[in-house]
Amino acid sequence: MGKTAEYIKSIEIKALWKGGRHIVWQLQPDVNILSGINGVGKSTIINHSAKVLALIDKGELMAGNVLEGVTLKLFPEDATSIKFDVIRSFDRPLLHSDLLEKLADSRVKTELDWQIYKLQKRYLDYQVNMGNSIIELLTSGDPADQQKAALVGAPKAEFQDMIDGLFADTGKKIDRKSNEIQFFQWGEVLTPYQLSSGEKQMLVILLTVLVENRQPYALLMDEPEISLHIEWQQRLISLIRKLNPKAQIILSTHSPALIMDGWMGNVTEVNEITNP
Repeated sequence: MGKTAEYIKSIEIKALWKGGRHIVWQLQPDVNILSGINGVGKSTIINHSAKVLALIDKGELMAGNVLEGVTLKLFPEDATSIKFDVIRSFDRPLLHSDLLEKLADSRVKTELDWQIYKLQKRYLDYQVNMGNSIIELLTSGDPADQQKAALVGAPKAEFQDMIDGLFADTGKKIDRKSNEIQFFQWGEVLTPYQLSSGEKQMLVILLTVLVENRQPYALLMDEPEISLHIEWQQRLISLIRKLNPKAQIILSTHSPALIMDGWMGNVTEVNEITNP
């Protein structure tokens, strides 16, 4: 079994444009923010990288090999795989009619709904694994493990506190007794599919981070500020890092609010990583 990487070391793309210019982006292990004017290639860089990561994950491409001019180098260099997530922020209607028929769930109508639908299963799996870890620690007979068991559920509680705080102005609170994600609002039960686009988007991002269980992994996002209130934009990166300090964030953005919470030094302009 191969070694899993801690983070992506660099993204190299040859001839991203017809003019033949190349991209060489040296990444930081924590936060990487790609900025630039419309049409300069920010989304293309993120999407090309996500495509290569998917092939590495399937075992169809070795890390460090070139696919259609794209090379991803991992750290450590002898790693053969990496955990990753790609979050799409555009809440467009779900157009895959065959997928909708298979779902048999009329609540799933948009791209964000589909991401929530998939995350519900990952959330259940996360809770099962968390419960098994707690049982193992409590039954080990080691007093130190008793203390560790009390900390296993801390990330989930932190996630719930974050969501409650973000949604407080609209009276929504997450249902802490349910194994699925659902909410209370002024005495009524809401499914996550009934949230606004901005609320769905924040839920998807933070829930995705939670279920990775504080393990090292790469989180790719293309313009995550879409639909988010400016205050949520400003807090987004810090919330992600608090929930999982080992997450490597790679995102493109037009929003200055995303870097206002101390991330100015993590911004890279596309023209800074473009070579002839």
